[in-house]
Amino acid sequence: MPKKIENVRELLLKEGVRLLEEEGYSKFTVRSVAKACGLGLGTVYNYFPSKDALIATHLLEDWRTHLAVMQTCALEGVERLECVYSHLEAFMERHQSLFSDPKAKVSYANASSTWHKQLLSQLVEIVLPVCEGENRQFLAEFIVEALLVHSARGADFSLLIPIFEKLLK
Repeated sequence: MPKKIENVRELLLKEGVRLLEEEGYSKFTVRSVAKACGLGLGTVYNYFPSKDALIATHLLEDWRTHLAVMQTCALEGVERLECVYSHLEAFMERHQSLFSDPKAKVSYANASSTWHKQLLSQLVEIVLPVCEGENRQFLAEFIVEALLVHSARGADFSLLIPIFEKLLK
């Protein structure tokens, strides 16, 4: 009789993330996830068609957690931007090993433009309320791009404060 495992998808994600963090992108395989979970390879493929799909699912779920907090941020002005920045920084820091892996970069190169547009759209909605004037959409997009670039570089948010204060006047 086949064994019945509850929450197979969650188990696969949990073990997949653990293995990804331990082994890195290059050594991470669907086969290693199946083995760690005590499941057949076909079972894993029923839930995730590839290792990149499993990784993307994990990234998306983690991103949604950060996004939900940013969307509920009740702060105004530069403080709101700092809230967004701190979550971007935390997300990027958590996944730094993946973002800096050359093989992962090659694998995700085709999708990165689409992801960037989606990310920009989501963050602009959060930043837009602090922007004023007839060019507020452009200003929000400009600010979000600055937040993305500087958080990816690990820059100190305090360096951006004088610039954002001038832009938001």
